[in-house]
Amino acid sequence: MDLIHFLLRSSWKMVAIAALTGFLSGISSAALIALTSYAIGHYSSTSIPLIIGGFIGLASLALLTSIISQVTLIRLSHKAVFKLRIHLIRQILSSQLSHLEQIGNPRLLATLTEDVQAITRAVYTLPLLCIDIAIVIGCLAYIIWLSWIGAVLVFGLIGVAVLTCYRFLFQGERFLARARDEEDHLFKHFRTATEGIKELKLHSERRQAFLTEDVETTAMNFRRYNVRGMTLFAIASSLGKLLFFFATGAILFVLPKVMTVNPQTVAGFILAFIYLIAPMENITNSFPFVFQSNIALRKIKGLGLSLSDRPEISAHQAPVQSSWQTLELKNVVYPYQRDGEDTHFTLGPINLTIHAGELIFIVGGNGSGKSTFAKLLTGLYSPESGELWLDHQRIDDHTREWYRQHFSVVFADFYVFERLLGLDRTDLDQQAKTYIQKLQLDHKVTIDRGKLSTTALSQGQRKRLALLTAYLEDRPIYLFDEWAADQDPVFKDLFYSQFLPALKAKGKTVMIISHDDHYFHLADRLIKLDNGQIEFDKQLEHEWRI
Repeated sequence: MDLIHFLLRSSWKMVAIAALTGFLSGISSAALIALTSYAIGHYSSTSIPLIIGGFIGLASLALLTSIISQVTLIRLSHKAVFKLRIHLIRQILSSQLSHLEQIGNPRLLATLTEDVQAITRAVYTLPLLCIDIAIVIGCLAYIIWLSWIGAVLVFGLIGVAVLTCYRFLFQGERFLARARDEEDHLFKHFRTATEGIKELKLHSERRQAFLTEDVETTAMNFRRYNVRGMTLFAIASSLGKLLFFFATGAILFVLPKVMTVNPQTVAGFILAFIYLIAPMENITNSFPFVFQSNIALRKIKGLGLSLSDRPEISAHQAPVQSSWQTLELKNVVYPYQRDGEDTHFTLGPINLTIHAGELIFIVGGNGSGKSTFAKLLTGLYSPESGELWLDHQRIDDHTREWYRQHFSVVFADFYVFERLLGLDRTDLDQQAKTYIQKLQLDHKVTIDRGKLSTTALSQGQRKRLALLTAYLEDRPIYLFDEWAADQDPVFKDLFYSQFLPALKAKGKTVMIISHDDHYFHLADRLIKLDNGQIEFDKQLEHEWRI
């Protein structure tokens, strides 16, 4: 069972302790039944002290071992889920960006939320489930002790129940697995609904088609598969209960016909069966959670193998080389498939030398490869062929993490963190306040111990917060991808005419992906991309106009 393997990988010693104490708890519970049955047939004044002493001892042992087993499993299960969450996040953070983009955010989010939640639900039921299984084993051992012929009859009926229920359980798991696959598609539609809400509101036919053809269809399939799977589990559970009552009837009516059975033995069987009702019901009710957790673990394993297949090497990082001179791209080629297209697009081969302290504008039409070039230049993508060099250091899998630390970047699809993570300085708040004033956000945002008071701002204002983070990082190379696209004319002019020259004056290398041709005259160089190739690379005089 995948869930047991999952826990064993976390700590086999704790699993062994929980199993041993759970088994003792089940045996003690079964012994209580045997003692109760004995007391009914051998009630006398002389035996009362021994029976009471045995009853108290067995009850205490059953209680103590039950508590130990449950607490051990609770600690183990929560530890295992914690380690799973951290492991998944580490795998995501250490995987190549291009591979994460191929997997897609919907699948990653579904795994981090629904799959982990399914495992958590199963883990919550596991402690009591183990106790219930131990009780069942102990009661069956007591039944064997009462009468092996009766035990053969009971086990025969149990075998019939298992064979009958297996087919329903197997089919139920298949339907739940199909429902989980539909859930990946459902998460994709949820993302579309949140990110494309403006476009959906502006086009009623598109909105209606999205709702009926995509969301409702997928949600209906998800519901149908779940209902079918859970229905089959319910049938299996009901059949199990029915055959359990058949076993009771067999002991009452069939066993006395086969052999001579004294009333005390029959009473022992009946007591055992009555005591088994609650544990058996708990076990059958836990089947859906266990099977869903197995499906979730297989999903996580598949994602983990996929992430492990494309890891990044996290080597020891040398200090950032702030006094570098040249950054070279030599015959760099990067092919990729665009979203919604069957054909591959190739960026390159690109040969380019960037000198420290330059202010460079990168231009080109939509689809020319500018954003891909930015990710390749900053080390987020690894070239299929060709080489990147920072001075005399070749950038490969062992140095790429170090190389990326030279860049402060604000992408077009940027993200603003609520805290200034990784910037532990004593004067951080004061520096941040100074930049917040320059960015004209002091009436909107305050900062306290590195935490921003809010990020719920307009797109242009949030980009200013992203610029704030880039300023505070104080790295040697800056890259801005269409940063000024969401700014008002006044602040756009401040960005180009004051902020960028100020960065250049501090010795920073600044690259801007932009269509704002009115400011091209500020650049030292103008690089134009077209269809994945460098169309031209011009050195500019400051009095030059496009």
